[in-house]
Amino acid sequence: MDRHSMTWSITVTNHAKVKAAIASIPDDAWVDIDYTLGGYAQVAETSYEGGGPLKKNRRTVRLVVRRARLADTAQARLFPEWRHHSFITNRTDLNTVAADRFHREHAVVELAIRELKDGGAAHIPSGHYAANAAWFGCAVIAHNLARWTVTLGGHEPVNNRTLHVRIIAVPAVAVNRSGRRTLRFPTRWPWSGDFTTMLTNLRALPGPAG
Repeated sequence: MDRHSMTWSITVTNHAKVKAAIASIPDDAWVDIDYTLGGYAQVAETSYEGGGPLKKNRRTVRLVVRRARLADTAQARLFPEWRHHSFITNRTDLNTVAADRFHREHAVVELAIRELKDGGAAHIPSGHYAANAAWFGCAVIAHNLARWTVTLGGHEPVNNRTLHVRIIAVPAVAVNRSGRRTLRFPTRWPWSGDFTTMLTNLRALPGPAG
């Protein structure tokens, strides 16, 4: 990747050598970050020599470490130690906090890919390229529609499977009352409020410009 001038950040396992590098980070080097509502998180960095046993293959890289622990007192007693997540990167244009934020964005991309696969992109049904391309295109459109439905409908962020269970696969009966079509929900369906709120928000969106 370096030969092609590509930037990268790669998660590494906290094996003995990485743990030793983490232990060498001074306490005053850790910087608080806004990471989670249920805990505390800090980041710091050091250097790490990787490349295997052969000296000619060794290289020193930037090792960025994020550590987190729970804020709740009761849970913190069960898990009192910091949990460390480490990655190496060749980016020199970002400070420690920004480098960690950049690396965490990978998880967002990976979740989107997983969602897309779960929505049909993992199943390619045909031996013909054009048919598979059309299938994949439909899967992408369906995925994007689901994401926009959540965003514009004002629903809390959920994955597509949860959205399907709560909103799309509605256990309701379509009835006609005085010429007006109505959905009749089960009496105690737990997500009827979410469905109604989203539907109201989506209906309130302005139509396309004439």
